Amino acid sequence: MAHKPVVTFDCYRTLVDFDLNRATLPIVRDRLDEVGVDHAEFLDNLRVMRFQGVAQPYRRYADIVRESLEVCMLLHGVVFRDEDFERLMASAREFPAFPEVPGALRLLKENGYEIAIITNSDDDLIPYHVANIGVEFDYVVTAEQAGAYKPRDQAFQHLFSVLPQSMDRITHAAQGWEYDIMPTKKYGIRRVWVNRYNRTGSAAYQPYDEIPDLAGLPPLLGDAR
Repeated sequence: MAHKPVVTFDCYRTLVDFDLNRATLPIVRDRLDEVGVDHAEFLDNLRVMRFQGVAQPYRRYADIVRESLEVCMLLHGVVFRDEDFERLMASAREFPAFPEVPGALRLLKENGYEIAIITNSDDDLIPYHVANIGVEFDYVVTAEQAGAYKPRDQAFQHLFSVLPQSMDRITHAAQGWEYDIMPTKKYGIRRVWVNRYNRTGSAAYQPYDEIPDLAGLPPLLGDAR
């Protein structure tokens, strides 16, 4: 018997409102203001540093978050404290699912799909967010298990080694353009860009479907039963 088709999801900023920059700013704002650091510049530098961190040989995500925060504060002449990282991770564990996500995931399961997560996360961090989503996943694959982060090929190749489905029965749905939509073109799987932030796509990475949030995914994919 053929396996049910599976929809694989990026978790952070696709299913969960995971915004480290938004959580970081209240922790460090007073010190940024003391030395006149532009908030937007600081946060953009921080975003780039996190990307650079996941592009390097594998280390735990928590370590990348800590180091990028410390180095970004060093770059801007701001004193880093261990409690900054501890407060940030405490906030991160509480990040909620986007409002439409649980209902959309349940409908996909009712329509005959399995659901999976492939996440740039640690094994001890992602359970908080799966719990916050409140829907049972058939597979949860982390960067820690893969020994690599998206957009590296090794992360996706590990996912495909875990899934029993053939490539023509896999749909990948993600908000992350750089982390997910661009690197999965080469695999020929169906891709759905959850373009929550109204970014501009690219003809070079077609074909992909595009929806503004997850509510549009069940009607787009239809009933697999």
